[in-house]
Amino acid sequence: MSKDDITKISGDGLRYKSKEGGSPFAASGTGASMSCYKCGLHKPRALGSFKRVLNQSMFMCADCKPA
Repeated sequence: MSKDDITKISGDGLRYKSKEGGSPFAASGTGASMSCYKCGLHKPRALGSFKRVLNQSMFMCADCKPA
């Protein structure tokens, strides 16, 4: 029989003590990096361009679309 883990919400609203809060992309600023629709990697917006695909503007990094 497996052991049931019980978690409690602390007074400050956090449940997990071992996990760090926040996003890994928060340090670089809001909108500073985007995911390339072709390779899926996050790259700075300055190192890419937008391409119109299926009537939407999609970000493409410079590695996938050389100038």
